Parts: sequence; structure tokens; C-alpha cells
Amino acid sequence: MSAHVDHSDAGPVETAAQSAFVTRLVNATDIAYRSPVLGPLAALIIACIIFALSTSTFFTVDNLSLILQQSVVVGTLALGQTIIILTAGIDLANGAIMVLGTLVIAKEVGHSHASQVGFLVIGTVLCAALGALNGWLVSRLNLPPFIVTLGALTVLQAVGRLYTSQTLLAPGGPLTFLSGGYFLYGKFQITYGVVLVLVTVAVMHYALTHTAWGRHVYAVGNDPGAARRTGIAIRPVLISVYLLAGLLYALAAWQSFGRSPATSANAFPTANLDTITAVVIGGTSLFGGRGTVIGSYIGALIVLVLQSGLTQAGIDPLYQSVATGILVILAVALDQVTRRRSTR
Repeated sequence: MSAHVDHSDAGPVETAAQSAFVTRLVNATDIAYRSPVLGPLAALIIACIIFALSTSTFFTVDNLSLILQQSVVVGTLALGQTIIILTAGIDLANGAIMVLGTLVIAKEVGHSHASQVGFLVIGTVLCAALGALNGWLVSRLNLPPFIVTLGALTVLQAVGRLYTSQTLLAPGGPLTFLSGGYFLYGKFQITYGVVLVLVTVAVMHYALTHTAWGRHVYAVGNDPGAARRTGIAIRPVLISVYLLAGLLYALAAWQSFGRSPATSANAFPTANLDTITAVVIGGTSLFGGRGTVIGSYIGALIVLVLQSGLTQAGIDPLYQSVATGILVILAVALDQVTRRRSTR
């Protein structure tokens, strides 16, 4: 005679457990939507802890200092990419704009400080003008940002190679000033470039969260029709965003000389993809209207921490790309979940 097992309570217990899990998931997505920086920050901390425990060289003064210095150029480019994506656009030409700016500065600059500053200004005006042109094409002619910036990428890469086929070396002085800095705790160096990118993140965060312009940027990205009905001028906002992004690319061009005085038309070939990755991992929605520049900078740090930690763990670089790609997909999936949750 077989024993009878009563499973009558299994269903309700399992249902209650599933319900509790769904509730926790919903609460997590609510928190992620209200505070988009928390998710990337938690991911950065977890990654640092894992690599600190699994390798003996990750959590060292030299390595942490190097990661911060590597974040300068990509982090600044990501700030410009962020404000464009906040308007539901995208910029595939940001790296090409920055590189063309470095080429013009490095090729024409003289050795006097006055000449270097003058060509820095010229490079800044050039990058800002190219950004504004993209913004005009997007806002005035209603062309898709993807197509406009893809065309600009192709044109500017060709122009850069036509302008010079040589590797140019910038002289010392104002151009390489950002390579200097302060040494803390022995070899831990905080360069002027790192300080500048942190200050830029703070200024951009304030502009987006505490000014009318920032509120207009979010409104345009969230719902252009509703923004127009409330009296927001869409075209000036878009042009201002692309113009400001161009200025940030010019700043990145100056910072690149602080990282390395050498530049060429082939420099930073994946800058556009690197910045899009940083922005998405940092919690900014590709559909516009949601995200922060702080999150984007943290996203840039996450990518660099992954590259550094996996390299020191002896992982093949191809697997590093796989890990980064999975993170991007997960970030976009989380964004979709939070957006659906917010519209209910």
C-alpha cells in the first residue's frame, strides 16, 4: 500500500512565492526609474569588488589611477552623446568631429603658447560648428539623427584623411597641460584632465536638472508633441543640444592631447560605439527623455573596469566584447521594463 502525499498546499505556497518575486521585481524597476544612477553605480561597485577579489593587481594604486585617466576622453564624449540621446537622437559622428578638431589643432599650431591657445579656440569653433550643422539638419530639415550623423561620420573621416595622412605630434605647453596633476597616496595621480571631466559632469548635471533649458531637453525627448503644445520651441532646443555637444567634443579633443600628444586621422575609431555603450549602460534611455550625465560617466567607468579586470584575469579580449554587449542588451531590456511600468 503506497503512502499518500498531500500536495494541496504546494500550489498556494508556490503562487505566494512567485507573487513575492514579482513584487520585488516591480519595486526594483520603480526604484530604477526614479533613480537611474543607482543601477549603474551598484554595477560599478559590484564589478570592482569581484575583480578586487579575483585578481591581485586590479585594486592597486596604479591601476585605479589608470582607469580614471582613461575615462577622461570617452567620458567627455559620452556627455555630448547623452544630451543628444535625451532628445531621442543619436550621434555617430562624435569621434570623427573630435579627431578632426585634434588634426586641425596639431597640424597648424606653432610652438608659442599664444599660437597654441589660438588654435585651440579655432578647433573649438570648428567642433561646435559641425555639431550645430548636424543639429540644423535634424531640426530644420526633419532628417533622422541616425542618417545625418552617419553621413557626417563618413564625410568627416574622409576629410580627416585628406587633410593629413601623417601622425601629428602636439608640442608641450597649453595643449598637453591636462596631463599634469596631483599625486595622492604615493603613485595615485589625479590629472587635471580627470578634474576637468568631473567638473564638466557636475556642470552638465546642474544644467539639465536645475535650468529651464534642461527641462526643455527632457520634455523634447519624452514627447515632442506635448512639448510643442506647452510652448517649447523644439528647433532651438535641438540646435542648442547639438551645438553644446560639439563644444564637449572640442573639450575632449583638448583632453586627448593630455592623454597622448600624438594624433592621426585613424585615432579613436570606435569612439561613437564606446560612448553609446557608456550612455546605455549608464541608464539613459535610447528612446529619449530619461537619463543622467552622471550615469553616463559611471557607464564609461563600468566599461573600463570590465576591460581592465577581465584583462588582468587573463580573459580573451573577444570575451570582453561579449560581456560588454550583454550588458548593453540587459540595460536596454531594463529600460523597456521601466518605461512600460511608468506608463501604467
